[in-house]
Amino acid sequence: MNVLIVYHSDYGNTEKMAKAIVSGMRATHSDVNVELQRADASSPDDLVAANVILFGTPVHMGGMAWQMKKLIDDCARLWMGNELEGKVGGTFASGGGFGGGGGGVELTLASLHSNFLEQGMIVVGFPRTALGYADGGLQWGAYARTGNHEGMPAGITDAQLTAARSYGAHVIEVAGKLFASS
Repeated sequence: MNVLIVYHSDYGNTEKMAKAIVSGMRATHSDVNVELQRADASSPDDLVAANVILFGTPVHMGGMAWQMKKLIDDCARLWMGNELEGKVGGTFASGGGFGGGGGGVELTLASLHSNFLEQGMIVVGFPRTALGYADGGLQWGAYARTGNHEGMPAGITDAQLTAARSYGAHVIEVAGKLFASS
């Protein structure tokens, strides 16, 4: 199974989550082939070659990083050719923001889900019973609140990285079940 994890990271937190997701996948399926790429170094052809695709982004004013959006916009031809249909998708994000809502993380993750669904992909959420969910999860995927009370970068916690590993394990387990039956 080929997995592609595409991310953008401003302060290194989203990248740490991506690496934790890889760790969770490999702990669950040691033979999985995982490629980790920055969004600005990724192309639509990279997505076509993968069976499982995860997108990760920091939250920017309630939305994804422009680097991720550019890649998504560049994938219009894939939609025209149904080239991502039936692939498995997952999402994760990091962000600060004021208040308990995380600066728009749900909007960000939902928009990533929407893109995958538009492409005909099967999107894997994060079940609330999974390890780490309470510290770094939403139904949409893994999330790390990395800002302090003033909205400034504070870093990512070990508990949030545990959640990211758990999410990676969950996504690869679901993908394994889907692809084993075909």
